[in-house]
Amino acid sequence: MYIPTPAELRAKRILLGLRQADVARKAGISQSMVARIESGTVDPRVSTLRKIVQVLKVAENPSITAGSVMHAPVHAVTPDDAITTAVAIMEEEDVSQLPVIENGFPIGCVSESAIVNTIEQIGIARAHTRKVKDFMESSFPTVPPDADVETVVHLLQQHHAVLVLGGGKVQGVITKHDLITLIG
Repeated sequence: MYIPTPAELRAKRILLGLRQADVARKAGISQSMVARIESGTVDPRVSTLRKIVQVLKVAENPSITAGSVMHAPVHAVTPDDAITTAVAIMEEEDVSQLPVIENGFPIGCVSESAIVNTIEQIGIARAHTRKVKDFMESSFPTVPPDADVETVVHLLQQHHAVLVLGGGKVQGVITKHDLITLIG
């Protein structure tokens, strides 16, 4: 393991625009300890040094957050909307699923596959007269805007989409397509 010198730690901290107090708070140590390490007057434990290096790495490579990946506005339906309304929105917005929102809170979702499955069971003629609640699946998971993208990736392995919920309301949505565009 490469062990940075006190001068290298100080230079990196300054380059990243961090104060000693910032590093101390994020590393869970005192500001005076950071100052003593940077001045070379104390030989820190490896665990303490590791904490400081980790804080500097995170500051150097800030994580991508759900809020920076999401797209808005979120097109949604209510449980009492006609299923034909949901289908029209899906066609117009070129999406394969929609959240179902009631009183500002997500309560379920409706997807192309759920619609097709229900049509298979009840027939296409009867499906025209049904409401969204008749086709509804479990709600998409929600994350706060500051959730890291790794959390979103994990959730998208099991779900069609992830809703970004902040201030008690849906602020945006993230789909698998939104994540793969980060590669390009």
